[in-house]
Amino acid sequence: MRTLSFTLERGGKASLSSQIYTGLRDAIREGTLAAGARLPSWRDLAVQLGVSRGTVRIVYERLLDEQLLISRGASGTWVAEIPPAPHEPPKQSISHPFPTLFPDFSHRPSTFQMGVPSQDAFPFKLWTRVMLRNTRTASLHPVSYPDPRGEAALRQEIASYLAIARGLQCNADQVLVTAGFAGAIGITVRTLKLEGASAWFEDPGFPLTRAALQIAGLNIVPVPLDHEGIDVRQGVSVAQHAALTVVTPGQQAPMGMTMSLDRRRALLAWAAQQDAYIIEDDYLGELQLRGRAAPALASIDRDGRVLHIGTFSKTISPSLRLGFMVVPSHLAKAFAETAACLAPAPAVAVQHAVAEFLREGHYLRHLRKMKRLYAARRQRLADMLRELAPSDHAVDTDGGLAVRLDLPPHYDDVAASERALQYGMAPVPLSLWYLSSPAQRGLLLGITNYSERTLRKDCIKLLEFVAASRLR
Repeated sequence: MRTLSFTLERGGKASLSSQIYTGLRDAIREGTLAAGARLPSWRDLAVQLGVSRGTVRIVYERLLDEQLLISRGASGTWVAEIPPAPHEPPKQSISHPFPTLFPDFSHRPSTFQMGVPSQDAFPFKLWTRVMLRNTRTASLHPVSYPDPRGEAALRQEIASYLAIARGLQCNADQVLVTAGFAGAIGITVRTLKLEGASAWFEDPGFPLTRAALQIAGLNIVPVPLDHEGIDVRQGVSVAQHAALTVVTPGQQAPMGMTMSLDRRRALLAWAAQQDAYIIEDDYLGELQLRGRAAPALASIDRDGRVLHIGTFSKTISPSLRLGFMVVPSHLAKAFAETAACLAPAPAVAVQHAVAEFLREGHYLRHLRKMKRLYAARRQRLADMLRELAPSDHAVDTDGGLAVRLDLPPHYDDVAASERALQYGMAPVPLSLWYLSSPAQRGLLLGITNYSERTLRKDCIKLLEFVAASRLR
């Protein structure tokens, strides 16, 4: 014990037994007390350290439990053989997922960030009152399991809203409340048992959805677009027997075209013939800025092939993690069972708050206000870019809640976006949305959260980053 050098702090925050334990444990792990070394009896050590025998006995028993010591009865207590610690690689910072799509979590939206509603125009006071009222109500409910499909009040309000806004006739039993779009995708691939199957995917298309399907074990088949939407003939030619297709028919993301009626009928006919299913990603819903939104694809589905998915992320807040899906009636039971076992609906209080927001007309009024605001902001951003950008940088305003800045092929849009991110701006590289080559280069600029006061300065700075990304 003469080789040990730890000092006991009497009256310190840590107890004496904790201090003795730490000293002996560290000495054993660091090799100061080598394997096979004999320790004094707990009585002798207590005398050496000036503590009670019971204090040392507690320490020895703990080290024996952790197999750092071995007791050999009358022969004494010995240091156990400790296997060498594995070599640890240098610690590296772990980046959060998809940094080009989500530059930062749990912070105010960055300039030009996509996928988030306006921070400065959200009705915080109204929403706070609604949330507080429903949180209190939920806390008074008896302790019981909530419906895993979602609260009946919210499912009924969603069904009523879809009938008015999207022309989709369904009943509440076909509606499932989900943990956002990702939750709906998870329920779908599990219920339909799609692992190993092929899935048509719009090219370009949302990278996060593509990654989710790949993680679920599907084989992604990129299908090109034309002015009418996904090219069904091309899909049939490359993967006629695919089990699934994922489309954004209301307004294609990110190119902005609305799927034509003829193309919708062709897609539905293919799905019925192949016994395949269609995921309709209605990511904008009624929040389309040019004219009235086209009816949902599911509204003309007569064979039960379309799974309609929407969320409240872009209209209320992504922090709710609240979405919904409408499934064909013949699948309602199977989807409900999957939800019950693997992905039940989110918090009851939030569901009731959103149901009230819909029921009292706040939601539709909020949408009308946001459509006017976003249309004006989109136009101002597009006008500014057209004024400042070089002539070979095309500006397009068809892509939903983003302005698309198309770049010539000799620009690196990923590098430009990374430079912009360091400056507090979060444009999304267009090339990442493509599976095929060559990918179109460009930047997608969200219109919901930029400062009008600094818009010119921000655009000038962004274009400097673009210029610096030109390939030599």
